[in-house]
Amino acid sequence: MPPKGFTSTPARDSYDVVIIGGAIMGSSLAWWLTEMAGFNGSVLVVERDPSYLKCASVLSNSSIRQQFSTELNIRISQFTADFCRNLRANMGGDERVPNLHVHNFGYLYLADTEAFADVLRANQALQLSAGAETRLLTADQIAAEYPFYNVDDIVLGSINTKDEGYWDGGTLFEWFRRSAQSRGIEYVAGEVTALTRSGGRIESVTLADGRRVACGHVVNAAGTKGARVASMAGLPLPIEPRKRYTWVFTAETPLGRDLPLTIDPSGVHMRTDGPQTYLCGCKGDPDPEADPDDFAMDHGLWENHVWPILATRVPQFEAIRVVTEWAGQYDYNILDQNAVLGPHPEVDNFLFMNGFSGHGLQQSPAMGRGLAEWITHGEYRSLDLSPFGYDRVARGEAMVEGAVI
Repeated sequence: MPPKGFTSTPARDSYDVVIIGGAIMGSSLAWWLTEMAGFNGSVLVVERDPSYLKCASVLSNSSIRQQFSTELNIRISQFTADFCRNLRANMGGDERVPNLHVHNFGYLYLADTEAFADVLRANQALQLSAGAETRLLTADQIAAEYPFYNVDDIVLGSINTKDEGYWDGGTLFEWFRRSAQSRGIEYVAGEVTALTRSGGRIESVTLADGRRVACGHVVNAAGTKGARVASMAGLPLPIEPRKRYTWVFTAETPLGRDLPLTIDPSGVHMRTDGPQTYLCGCKGDPDPEADPDDFAMDHGLWENHVWPILATRVPQFEAIRVVTEWAGQYDYNILDQNAVLGPHPEVDNFLFMNGFSGHGLQQSPAMGRGLAEWITHGEYRSLDLSPFGYDRVARGEAMVEGAVI
C-alpha cells in the first residue's frame, strides 16, 4: 500500500503537467500551480521514494542566508524568509499551518587572506544595497563579540543576523506537499523510467510498471537523479550527486551563547543546533561524483580532518562527543553551483528544476512560484529567474556565485 496521500497508479492517462520528483522543489511547484489564477490544468507528481528518507530536503542542515554575491540569490532568500514568517496566511489561513521564523544567529564567514577579505568587502556592498544587514568585523571585533574563537590567522569576517541562520525547512516541505495534495494535486508512488520525445516535445513519460502517461509539460525535479532524467530526453545536464557529511555533537564546556553558522577557511562549517548541541559539516576530500544511492559515512573524515579544525578554531571544542551523524547528497551543478530552471530551448515542454547545489531548501518558495508563473503565463512575473535558464549551460557560461559553501 502506498503511503497516505499517494496512489499506486495515476488516475488519468494524460496530465497537463507531470512533475518528476515530489520533494521540496516538486512539491513547491505543485502547490504554487494551485495558486496561479490562470492555471486550471491537471498535475501529476511522481515520487520514487514517498518515505523521503534519503532526499536532500530531509537530510538538509536547514539553514538560510542572504550572504550571496549575486543580487538574485539574495532576493530569493529574502522572499523565503518573508513567505515563511507569514506561512499560515500564505497557505489560506489554515490554523494547522504554523508560521515559521529564522533563528537569527547568522552566518559568519572567516577570511584568512587579504584576497578573500576583499571578496567579503565586495559582497557586503552588494548585500547592503539589496537590504541585507551584513557587517564586516576585524579579528579583534570578532574576538570581542565571540570570545570563544581563535582568530590568530583571521584577517576579516562578515556576519548578517537578519533573516539568516537556522529555520524549519522540513515543516515548509511538509506543508507544501500536504496542502498541494489537499487541493487536488495527485501524487503517485512510482518511478519514471523513460520519456518519449518527438522532435521538440516530450509526448509522454513511462512508469516502472510500463504505464505510459501523456503530458503537456514535464518537469525534471528529480534532485540528484536529475541528469539521468534529462538523459532520457537526450539532453545533457551537468548535475552530479556529491556527498556532504554532517555531525551533531555536545561539548564538555558549552559556549554559553549561540554559535553563528561559521564558515571556516578550511571549508568546515559549524553552528548551534539546539540548547545543548552543535552541528558541523563538510564535503569529502576528495569530493568525487557519488552513486546517488550511496549514503555511507566516511568515519576517518571526522578524526583526521573535522575534529582538529573545530578544536583549533574553537578551543572549547577540544572535548566534544558526537551524538549523531549522517551523509546526504547535493544535486551539484558542476558548471557553476547554481540552479538550472525553466524550459530547454529546443524541447520547450521539458522544464528543468535542478542543480541547487545545497541551496534548494531556502530557494524552494521562489523557484516554485517562478516556474509556476512560467507554466501559466509563459514568463516570470515576480522575480526574473531567467539567469538560471538552460541557455547558459548550452553555452558553457557560468553564472558566477562567489559565496558557495
